[in-house]
Amino acid sequence: RDFLDRGSAVMMAATHTARQMFWAERERPDDFARARWCLGIPQYWAWRLTGVAVSEATILGAQSHLWNVARGCWSPIVAARGWGRLMPPFARASDDLGEVRAALVAQGVPQMRVHAGVHDSSANFHRYRAAGMEGLCVLSTGTWIVGLADRMDLSRLDEARGMTCNADVAGAPLGGALTMGGREYAAVAGAQPEGAKADPDVLARLIARGTMALPSFGTNDGQFPGTAGRGRILGPAPEGAAERHALAVLYVALLTLECGNRLDPDRLWVLDGSFLRDPAFAALVAALRPGRETRVHPESYGIAAGAAALCAGGRRMPPLHLTEPQPLPGLPDLTLYAARWRALAKEAMT
Repeated sequence: RDFLDRGSAVMMAATHTARQMFWAERERPDDFARARWCLGIPQYWAWRLTGVAVSEATILGAQSHLWNVARGCWSPIVAARGWGRLMPPFARASDDLGEVRAALVAQGVPQMRVHAGVHDSSANFHRYRAAGMEGLCVLSTGTWIVGLADRMDLSRLDEARGMTCNADVAGAPLGGALTMGGREYAAVAGAQPEGAKADPDVLARLIARGTMALPSFGTNDGQFPGTAGRGRILGPAPEGAAERHALAVLYVALLTLECGNRLDPDRLWVLDGSFLRDPAFAALVAALRPGRETRVHPESYGIAAGAAALCAGGRRMPPLHLTEPQPLPGLPDLTLYAARWRALAKEAMT
C-alpha cells in the first residue's frame, strides 16, 4: 500500500499498533478472538474510567499503520484482517465522554469528567495553535527529536528520510520528521555532570579542527537511511567530558536542522523540550539557518498545557512568550562545517 496508508516507514520492534495486533492474532488467536476493542493508551484509560470506547485521530495518526490521516479513512489492513470489529466510533480528542463511573468513584477515584484523550506530540503542537499560531514548524527535543508542521504539502513527505504524517487535534494532517536525538546525544556525550553546558570556546575548537559526529549511533536511521549502528567520530577524537558534551550538542543541532529542513526550511521554527537546558543548542540551530526565524519556547509543560486547552471549551490560551536564541560568543561561521557534515552523512547512506 502507499505511504499515506501507513503514515510512516516500518519502524523498529513493536512501534506500530498494526504490528502488535498482527502478532497477537497469530500467536494468541483465542485471546485475540475474545478482544472487544483496539484502543490507544489515552482512550483505554478513558474507557476504564467512563465505560465509553472511542477511536481518536492523533493516536491512530501516530505511526499506528491503521489510519490514513490524509484521506480520513482506515488503512486497507483493517478490512483485510477483519479488524473493523475492534474499532469503536471516532471522537475528537476534546470530546467529553462523561463522568467517571459511579463504581470507581465509590472506590475513591475523584469524580470528574473525562475527555477522549490525545497523543503527546499533537497535544504539544496544539499548545501553539491554541495561542493563535499557525503555519509554523515545532521541533521538540528529548529521547526523540519530533518535528511537526501544519499547512504542509504532503508530497514532501519521504518515509525513507524519517518523515511521518501525523494528525492534529481536529484530525487534519501534520507533516512530521523523527530522529532519536536523545540517544544519539548520549552515544556521543557519554557520562556527563548534572547541568553540563557547552563552552563556546570548546565548540569553536572542535569546529576549527573538523571533529564531527556522523549518524547514526543507535538503531534508528532518522534522516539518513542505512546508517543505523554505523555512527562514527571523524577527525581528532574529543578529549574529556567537556569536549564530548560540546560535540554531542553540535551533533544534535545538526540533526534538528535536518528534521526542520525536511519539513520547511524557510518558515518560523520553534524549539522546545529538554535540549534547551543547554543554551548552546538553540544558539547552534539558529546559527545553522542564518536569515531565518528561530524561536525558543522554554515551557517544560507544553503537553499538559495543550491537553488543558482541549478541555477549555475552545477558549484561546494566553499568548506564548517566545524568545530569540542568544548568539554564542566567538562561534565561527558554520556554513562549511555543516555542508561537509551533510555530505559525509549522505555518503554513509545505503
